[in-house]
Amino acid sequence: MSKKLVSLFLAALMLCACLPALSEDGVTVTDMLGRQITLSAPADRVVVLMPADAEILWALGASDAVVGIGTYCAAPEEAAVMPGIESLPVVDSGYVTNVEEILKLEPQAVILTKMGHSEDLVNALASGNVQVVVTDAQDVAGVYDAIALIGQVVGKADEAQALIADMQQKFADVTARAGETGKSLYIEESPLMWGLWTAGKGTYLDDLAAICGLENIFADLEGHQAVSEEQVLARNPDIIITMTMYYGEGDLPDAEIMGRTGWENVSAVKNGAVIYDPTNAVALPGPRLTEVAEMLLTLVTAEETAVPAA
Repeated sequence: MSKKLVSLFLAALMLCACLPALSEDGVTVTDMLGRQITLSAPADRVVVLMPADAEILWALGASDAVVGIGTYCAAPEEAAVMPGIESLPVVDSGYVTNVEEILKLEPQAVILTKMGHSEDLVNALASGNVQVVVTDAQDVAGVYDAIALIGQVVGKADEAQALIADMQQKFADVTARAGETGKSLYIEESPLMWGLWTAGKGTYLDDLAAICGLENIFADLEGHQAVSEEQVLARNPDIIITMTMYYGEGDLPDAEIMGRTGWENVSAVKNGAVIYDPTNAVALPGPRLTEVAEMLLTLVTAEETAVPAA
């Protein structure tokens, strides 16, 4: 087992020691910014602003607690994996989060990511007696932490632990089936036309590469960084996975990569080993990462494995 997988396992074991408390005073949690939040009881009215956290709520069976969603949760592909989400009120959470819209929904808690967090927003919601719970799932261990945190907020701690255990088992199964492949992976977060970006070490996508027995060609970079076309070509990946969204015009993202001038000698292109996931699971640090691992496995083994439906 690689050092990275050992670290993921140890991080998961620590979850039990870090679980929030349920006391006579209600639920007290420490969010992923280290902020302590106390609720009088598990929240049954929640606004969730980002789709990864929304998918966690649905996976925990807590969709009935969601009274509003953020702008990015309202994408059409989300309805396929979160039944009923299309009927929920949408609050503006793009460049600026609309506090008035949130307060009208009378939630006890708002769940948002570190990127969408600001002290002004926290203070504005606090004035309406609304608690802010911040997630920050950068790697797979962080996904487990986010699941445990959200589970406690909505009174689904046992379900959260069961979901984490299920993900761990599925990842372990993928690792066992993949073995040491000797193959490399390029993760394309932004397409050539907009400037190439990729995921390096410290990201959940780099963790997925290790889980699948793959070497991330940009594991020498930290976090999410811009890279050049020349760097990708020189590192010649065996497999490419793209996070580009398709908006209904032009080639699909995988076909666009396959047709790039100068990329015809890249191993992934020559062998047709380019993955585009229309369900957007690859872009979200949530429970469906196990499905992404299965998709990658189809290209590193000859096994017949299930691919999420579009």
